[in-house]
This record gives sequence, structure tokens and C-alpha cells, in this order.
Amino acid sequence: MEPTLNPESGFLRFRIDFSYDGTQFSGWAKQPNQRTVQGVLEESFAGLTRNSIELVVAGRTDAGVHATRQVAHFDIPERDRYGKEWQCEELTYRINRMINEDIRVNNITPAPPYFHARFSALRRRYIYKIVDGNRLIPPLDRLDVAPWYRELNVERMNEGSRKVLGEHDFAAFCKTGGVGTTIRRLETFAWRRDDKGTLIADVSADAFCYSMVRNLVGAAVCVGEGRFEPTWMAEVLENKVRVSESLVFPARGLTLIGVDYPADSELEARAAVTIRRRDED
Repeated sequence: MEPTLNPESGFLRFRIDFSYDGTQFSGWAKQPNQRTVQGVLEESFAGLTRNSIELVVAGRTDAGVHATRQVAHFDIPERDRYGKEWQCEELTYRINRMINEDIRVNNITPAPPYFHARFSALRRRYIYKIVDGNRLIPPLDRLDVAPWYRELNVERMNEGSRKVLGEHDFAAFCKTGGVGTTIRRLETFAWRRDDKGTLIADVSADAFCYSMVRNLVGAAVCVGEGRFEPTWMAEVLENKVRVSESLVFPARGLTLIGVDYPADSELEARAAVTIRRRDED
């Protein structure tokens, strides 16, 4: 079905910026008898507005993955059931009173023309956090980092990660079962340590396929611990042979930290490019 770049006549489109702790969620997408971010938000917004709500998200996250700056949109009649205009600040306040504290709606704003949370996006930005060397993880840090028992060499990991930058077919790093192309443009994949010694990967791409970041992290860890040479990552990419499931790192270390969009005047053109690529799959 062709995506709707503008709401139907008589409707308004709102952009939602929100965050969540993914620990107790079965991912973003609605699933029967499962607690999901989409399910909680749609049900809560429907109860608040007395309208059927369908959220379109910038990028789906898997079970256990977190987000500090996720983006979605929804279309709703121009006025509420009393004939009044919607008040964004009031909606934001009231929805946060309704939902559990592991989701926070940071902002609700009227979307500009041709804004589409998914198809207008230029890139998605993630971080992945690892505590290596079998070091203890402080209790308050435990939800968004992954432990690793061996010491990891940051220089080796960066050398290997640089070899997969650019536009490629990332089939070897994508979990099977996804729909559409596995060609992506990986713009950033770089490792650093923070002041606590936590190893952090900065990862950005125009889009990601299923489990792609967690696969890339697992491959980089293999290089960082000396199991393979940095060139191995390029060889895996070129051969398009799916890496072992045992190399996929856990969801808890992964956090979506931002979605970038073009200027309002460029939204329509960006969405058209994205949709054309999808239709060519």
C-alpha cells in the first residue's frame, strides 16, 4: 500500500518524539498477547483522544532495545469530539500521566507538510555499550550495557569497522526473515571508551535491517578480542554468508539515540527517494 505523505482531508498529522526503556517490552511492533511500545502508545492515545490511532515509527526496535530519541507520527481528526482544537502540551502532559514510566513522550508537535516518520528520515543513529574484561557492572548501569568476559582492543575494532562503511549489501549481518532489500548505507561505525571505561560504538545508517547493529557489534568484538583479523569483516560482507547466530550481541546494550530529518522544504523529495528504493526491492 502506498504510504500517505499527507493526512486525508479533515485530519491533522502530529509528530511524537519519545523515549523508552526496552527491558520489559517485546519490541516496538504490536504482537498478540505481548507488551510492546506501539501497543501501549496506540491504546493510550486512543483512550485519550477517543479516536483510532495508528502510529508510524521511524525505525522498529527489537525486544529489549532502548530509545532516547525515537520518532513517530499519527493522523487524527482536526478537532476533538467537543469541536475544540488539539492542544499539544495538554496531550503530552496527559499521555505521560496515563502510561508507565518506562515510556516518556517528550514532545508532540504538528507535523510539517510531507512529514513521514519513516520515509522522510535521512538516517538513524544508535549507540552500543559493552563492559569488557569481565568487570563488574554497577546496578544502575546494568539495563543498557552488555557484558563481555575478554578485554577488547579498540584500535583493532575500529580498523575492522571502517572496512564495512559505505553502501553495501549487508545480508551477512542481517537476521533472516526480513522483508525487502538488505542494501544499506552505513555512515558511521566507530568505537570509543567513556570516562568509566565502557566501550561504546557509534553507529548510523540510512536504515538498518533486522538485527544488523547487533550482528556488526558481534563481528567487531571477534576482531577486538583477536579471534579474527580486521580484514575478516570485509570478507564476511563480500561473501554475503550469514554470520553465526552466536555472534549476535544482546539487545540490552543497544539504544536508538536519534533520527535525522532534512529541512521541511526537502521532506517530500526525501520521502520520494526512500519510497522509490522500497518499490525497487
